[in-house]
Amino acid sequence: MTGMPKSIKRFVTSPHLALVLRLYLGLVFIYASMSKIPYPAEFAENLIAYRLFPWWSINLLAVFVPWLELICGLFLVIGLVTRAASFTIGAMLLGFTAAILINIIRGSNISCGCFDSVGPQIGWWEVFRDLSWFALIMQVFFFDRILLLRRGGLGLKNRSLAEAS
Repeated sequence: MTGMPKSIKRFVTSPHLALVLRLYLGLVFIYASMSKIPYPAEFAENLIAYRLFPWWSINLLAVFVPWLELICGLFLVIGLVTRAASFTIGAMLLGFTAAILINIIRGSNISCGCFDSVGPQIGWWEVFRDLSWFALIMQVFFFDRILLLRRGGLGLKNRSLAEAS
């Protein structure tokens, strides 16, 4: 980011932007888990439609992935272990993107299964959306320094960052 004007660089690397993105992405992943947790069988059918996973892993993934989305989303919202949560969400987003791309190339006419079990078929919009969210979660991973759970309210993780601002 050497050729970037200072104001843009300061905005992109801002811990306050990371806080906003962290809250947004946390809520997105909490919302995404809400339709899958109570109906794991429907989510399992979506996983089967992708034709990427061995049969023995479908039920395990149908139960595990939505809870992982919920826990990571909650961690992002409350500001607890945000680097681990953002890393996990980033890995999930890359996996989701790869699965969607493979099925677009195959020409599969399947639903994404991202937010509900029925919906429009997968397309390039889902790839763009997931890669955009990946860029946002990387900003959170590298620049999030604001703690929500702190005695004095909102505060920076490192004093040196507070003094540099």
